[in-house]
Amino acid sequence: MAGFSGGCLCGKVRYASTADAVMTAVCHCTHCQKQAGTAYSVIVGVPRSALTVTGTLRDYVDKGDSGLPVHRNFCPECGSPILTLVDAMPQLTFIKAGTLDDTSTLNPTMEIFCSSAQAWTQKAQSERHRFPKGPS
Repeated sequence: MAGFSGGCLCGKVRYASTADAVMTAVCHCTHCQKQAGTAYSVIVGVPRSALTVTGTLRDYVDKGDSGLPVHRNFCPECGSPILTLVDAMPQLTFIKAGTLDDTSTLNPTMEIFCSSAQAWTQKAQSERHRFPKGPS
């Protein structure tokens, strides 16, 4: 995934990474659930030094399980969550995978905060109906 890019819904915030992702995960923490407005968030971790961002991000300072700040950055225009900076892991930036220009190569290899996972997500995966274009 070297050389990937992405941005927010309205296009006012863009980012690019010159490095490979060091991890791709499904995060089930309750804070990601609230920020994403759904059961989990898919995140891509990249070295912080490899990421450039253009446009203005707004910062919401949250608190992680470590007690240290978690900076949840989003576009102030359209509200898209873009990236997360975790003070306990200062070498990484976590990008919200849904903001990538190309998500075709995503392959989450781990799930984190599984104790907070919504029980219905497993049921939904096994019993879901598949609509080629979504329900009308």
